[in-house]
Amino acid sequence: MPKCDHCGAHVSERFARVFADERGEIHACVSCSANAGIAEAAKERARGT
Repeated sequence: MPKCDHCGAHVSERFARVFADERGEIHACVSCSANAGIAEAAKERARGT
């Protein structure tokens, strides 16, 4: 089962397909980021900022 690499929360396969990066890592989910900002938070966390 996929999980958020930032907070460890379970995410669905569908969520992982949409929001995982090219390495399959999920840097943000609904448990640790605002729904509207998941993509932006994931990009920032992947960059390490």
